[in-house]
Amino acid sequence: MSEEPGHPRAIRSFVTRAGRITPAQERALEELWPRYGVELGAAPMDLDALFGRHARRVAEIGFGNGENLLALAASRPEEDFLGIEVHRPGVGRLLLQLQERRLTNVRVVCHDAVEVLERFLGASSLDEILILFPDPWPKKRHHKRRLIQPAFAALLAQRLKVGGALRLATDWEPYAAQMLATLSVEPRLRNVAGETGFIPRPPERSPTRFERRGERLGHKVWDLELRRV
Repeated sequence: MSEEPGHPRAIRSFVTRAGRITPAQERALEELWPRYGVELGAAPMDLDALFGRHARRVAEIGFGNGENLLALAASRPEEDFLGIEVHRPGVGRLLLQLQERRLTNVRVVCHDAVEVLERFLGASSLDEILILFPDPWPKKRHHKRRLIQPAFAALLAQRLKVGGALRLATDWEPYAAQMLATLSVEPRLRNVAGETGFIPRPPERSPTRFERRGERLGHKVWDLELRRV
């Protein structure tokens, strides 16, 4: 799959931080990972085998502490959810919540999302992709680190089924404008909002800690929804 467009691998959209991980989260990473975690190998993931069924598939990229992912998985048990996150404390927290709520329709990947989409997910394998409050990298010299770039937009479109949805949100207005401009020129994606660009906040999206922090700071939130055509 090396011929497919991808994100420049010399520049990552995240910085791996150790963060503060609790003993419970550390235990979850050791004890619950075999149940919910995905070990990446040489071949792309077989999602039917991974979830043990054929169902509608949703991926959330950078799920943070997992609040939105948990709420969606609990409310939509007929669907399967793939969470992708690089920060271990958030992964550990999600694993604990999955066990507590006895959810069986979530699997977790702790790896760079760009590489996961490039190497481990097949074309037209997802019905929905969520990217909520990605790091805005506000300094101009860091804009190249932003996740939403033309090559990644093309990759997202490839991984969606026809009619599938790409949903994004940010509370950083300049990044919202860049997202809109970048995604609007990807020929396989159509903005459901048309000329207005942004949609009202989807009622099913659970507020994340990033969104709540932005609200406390008086930030407006911009939501985008695009469909694979």
